[in-house]
Amino acid sequence: MLRRTLIVLHSALELLKLKGKSLLPIVQGGMGVGVSAHRLAGTVASLGAFGTISSVDLRRHHPDLMVQTGRSRDKALIDSANLVALDREVNAAKKMSRGNGVVAVNIMKAVAEYAAYVRQACESNADAVVVGAGLPLDLPELTTNFPKVALVPILSDVRGIGVILKKWMRKNRLPDAIVIENPRYAAGHLGAPSADAVNNPNFAFPVVLEGTLQLLKDLGLERENIPLITGGGIHSHEQVVKLMGMGANAVQLGTPFAVTEEGDAHPNFKKVLVEARPEDIVTFMSVAGLPARAVRTPWLANYLEKEEKLQRMAKPKACTVGFDCLAQCGLRDGISKHGQFCIDTQLAFALAGDIRRGLFFRGSEKLPFGNSIRSVRELIEYLLTGIRPALAAVASPTVRSDQALVPA
Repeated sequence: MLRRTLIVLHSALELLKLKGKSLLPIVQGGMGVGVSAHRLAGTVASLGAFGTISSVDLRRHHPDLMVQTGRSRDKALIDSANLVALDREVNAAKKMSRGNGVVAVNIMKAVAEYAAYVRQACESNADAVVVGAGLPLDLPELTTNFPKVALVPILSDVRGIGVILKKWMRKNRLPDAIVIENPRYAAGHLGAPSADAVNNPNFAFPVVLEGTLQLLKDLGLERENIPLITGGGIHSHEQVVKLMGMGANAVQLGTPFAVTEEGDAHPNFKKVLVEARPEDIVTFMSVAGLPARAVRTPWLANYLEKEEKLQRMAKPKACTVGFDCLAQCGLRDGISKHGQFCIDTQLAFALAGDIRRGLFFRGSEKLPFGNSIRSVRELIEYLLTGIRPALAAVASPTVRSDQALVPA
């Protein structure tokens, strides 16, 4: 099947070149908590594309680690369990890939254990480390002993890309690729300073691609050495062709991969995402101090009604779950402009399919197959060729009527 896919691609689109590998120009974005773990990333890589494991709180996929830590408030114990889980997930994904594609680890710069996750990903033989939610100025130093690991920052505008390129050049290192993520359409944490700023025209793909290509030229860098990967709102073959025509070397998708058969979250998670209407999708401030985009399910609707009051009452407090996941947390640190909830707890509920209590990150745009849950292979083939499978919905548990989305 890999041979067939590559032949189809050679007749249509250029391959993505990364650290000596030739890949399908499709990147599966990292999605936590646990939404993109070894099953999804390994499947994507097995088809010759770029699969990504999200590093955050992966212990939740491992019952033995949850037995050890589920009721614990010992931060060191939880952090250690998550490093064990990350190692297991990377190795499982690499085994599934059978040497094809790339298995990457996505790490948020904003998490407290960022450096430890980077080191573990490298020690576990991940092919790439992808970093978003902040400027990873120190990534070259953290990976000095792992020159074979591709380094891929996620950025949203030309200014940020310029900062990374100039800082890294002084360290004799360059990104192996750059993900350009448009916060106007993306899911989860967004690369904008505020919710109002996500529609800034400086984030538009044509603006950032043109500006980045000029920046590379001005810095004397060969554009072929730093592939550009556009992400956010991509859901069709036509968009892939158009973006690659603008200068992108590949595209990144998150939500469309989250709802595939191989996505690592509960079936209810996928149903919430595929059944969300445009008016169900909202942007708000996360506890990480970044705007975020998610589905307006019962917990989020209730939180948003109380948000202003909670922010007025914000004050520093002890972490309620013993897991200081963020370097800076609006709830724990009492930062009134940030969100006031435990993001790890709410995302864990979503992973487990708890529709009333979960926080379900989702991009703003329609999905390639509507409300049908299809395979990774079918999604990649559609993105590359424009050929759609027969769109009969896959049989799967349905969302109970008493757990429906909150009306807008």
